[in-house]
Amino acid sequence: MPTDYPKLLGDIGGTNVRLALKLAPDAEISHIRNLTLRDHAGAVEAVEHYLADVGAQAGAMRPRSGCLGAAGPVLGDHLQLFNAPWGFSIEGLRQALGLHCLRVLNDFTVLALALPHLPPGELTQIGGEAALDAMTKGLIGAGTGLGVSGLIPNLQGQWAPIAGEGGHVTLPASDEAEEKLIAVLRARFGHVSAERVLSGSGLVVLYEAHAQLAGAAAEALTPADVTARGLARQCALCEAALHSFCQFMGTVASNLAVSLGAQGGLYIGGGIVPRLGEFFVRSGFRARFDAKGRYAGYLSRIPVFVIHSPYPALIGAAQA
Repeated sequence: MPTDYPKLLGDIGGTNVRLALKLAPDAEISHIRNLTLRDHAGAVEAVEHYLADVGAQAGAMRPRSGCLGAAGPVLGDHLQLFNAPWGFSIEGLRQALGLHCLRVLNDFTVLALALPHLPPGELTQIGGEAALDAMTKGLIGAGTGLGVSGLIPNLQGQWAPIAGEGGHVTLPASDEAEEKLIAVLRARFGHVSAERVLSGSGLVVLYEAHAQLAGAAAEALTPADVTARGLARQCALCEAALHSFCQFMGTVASNLAVSLGAQGGLYIGGGIVPRLGEFFVRSGFRARFDAKGRYAGYLSRIPVFVIHSPYPALIGAAQA
């Protein structure tokens, strides 16, 4: 029976492709590289470029199996990235790479598998009590898009990740100010999903909506511009956009936590929240997370952890 190692590990997002190898069952994850998605025509080209870069195109280091997380729904044999042009047949990719086994999962399904294995030093806790280790964990994260998943223990004590597209739930308003924001967005987009605001492009969308409500002219800003100006308090509209982002994140994360019964903790991944740092910790996120009326006490006990691990999805891919 062929060995599974070396094993190719991957995290394919809407912007970046992170690849690595696990050379043996007890080996550390190694040969980590970060590729820019738009620099490669497709998944085969990106992986072959990576293997050439790390000297693993042939011989003992050539991977025999693989697990890739990808930012899009897996529909049978087909994977189509939601925020990028790549799409491929999983079996076709397996054959092209010469692997005897290839698993392709939603990127947040893979990230969920990493949650029990993340070092405590790479997590920042925001409120709540101690997590109940053997209980369900929730996961949400904003980057190019909004990923949502969870990890549920089965009767044998094993973890089962949730595969879904929860980033596209309808965005709820919690007060009149948010109702006005969502009305602006509904006029612009029709359906307003959580991802419309809880993503990189969502930061710009929030900034533009605040500008419209204030009767001000919006500049042509990037997500990085909105973040930098808001954190530096150089732009009141950018700062307002960041506050709205944090509060909407609190609402959506709270809905996920109460839906799953996430007494094992609610984890926040993705690239945006870790970059907000202390702004996020001091924001209205936690107050909004707890604001569940009769269930406020239930939510207030659930710890929230911001993930600061550099490559957490690769840890999850190694577990799959």
